[in-house]
Amino acid sequence: MYSRRLILAGLTGLALAPRAALANAGFQSWLSGFKKRAARAGIKPATLKALNGAQYLSGVIKSDRKPAETAKPLEFYISSAAAPSRIKNGQAKLRKHKTLLAQIERKYGVPKEIIVAIWGMESSFGGFRGKTSTLSALATLAYEGRRRDQFEKELLAALKILQSGDISPAKMRGSYAGAMGHTQFMPSSYLKHAVDHNGDGRRNIWSDDPTDALASTAKFLKTNGWSKGPRWGEEVQLPKGFDLALTGRVYPRKMSDWAKLGVTRASGRAVKGSRKGALILPAGPTGPILMIYPNFHIIKTYNFADSYAIGVGHLADRLAGEGPFRSGYPKKPWGMSTKERVALQTRLNAAGFNAGRADGVIGEKGRAAIRAYEASQGLRETGVPSVSLLKRLR
Repeated sequence: MYSRRLILAGLTGLALAPRAALANAGFQSWLSGFKKRAARAGIKPATLKALNGAQYLSGVIKSDRKPAETAKPLEFYISSAAAPSRIKNGQAKLRKHKTLLAQIERKYGVPKEIIVAIWGMESSFGGFRGKTSTLSALATLAYEGRRRDQFEKELLAALKILQSGDISPAKMRGSYAGAMGHTQFMPSSYLKHAVDHNGDGRRNIWSDDPTDALASTAKFLKTNGWSKGPRWGEEVQLPKGFDLALTGRVYPRKMSDWAKLGVTRASGRAVKGSRKGALILPAGPTGPILMIYPNFHIIKTYNFADSYAIGVGHLADRLAGEGPFRSGYPKKPWGMSTKERVALQTRLNAAGFNAGRADGVIGEKGRAAIRAYEASQGLRETGVPSVSLLKRLR
């Protein structure tokens, strides 16, 4: 039996070997062509030598093609983003880097808690920065072809970073998708936003010292429009009978107008001021109701998911000493079971209204699809998911 297993294992290895060799041969051929294109783009021969060590990483392709994780309800996402251990570790980082973070906040106008929250979300405060060769990861993804233009641009950006002398090829490591450092910058973002905050002559986001990475993240947010002073958002309350058609991130109003409609802060205090905010219902009208401000959208330039922006914003609030959301999390968001919400998304997609992936989590994209469907049917545009709407679509 033992020898039989060895024989079978050997035969399997022989079957797989030609496939791996073929992929590697194709990779080397593509890499040769890319080097010529990179040279025409201004990459020097000495820098191009770094690509001699680039390897085809089948594991990168496997990870990239892995089906996206089923979207989690807001309760589970927030419980992870603002877990007690993450809050504790984040507050420790705020104390440890107090002087540095104060400097960064003064220079860029981004609250230190927001910077540390992103740090915590992206790499667990530097604990998981990734160990994959960035050159190999980007080259593998470019060769694979589905997003060749995107990853060839990122690989070219990585070579420009090496050419600047900020890092060596051996130390340029990160995630399987090419994101690097404490706050997981892609090479193109690095070229636009990375700074040498500690003045050592290099923009080093890979070092155990997070100085340049944290300052670069603040620069990223400022460059993308961060407004000094106003917060990202806050939990609010709606009066009984409130018209949910007024909610959605595309319907901002002045605080004074929301106050006239009976909207208050979660504490019951009035909302005041002339600035504008929009109401979003990430878990439906019986979950946390959030008033979001322009800085919410700036966080989304880092990661476009609403859940990410909420997670960063809420974690930042918790690091600043605020409490958890006051509202509970409904077992049936929008009064619908998960099966019903998935069916609604599926039917909207089938009807030509893009509700996104049918995962049971109906966010702003799903609500926009509902409004589009309602408009096509001559109905009042509410964007509100419901069992009655599902029945109408059947």
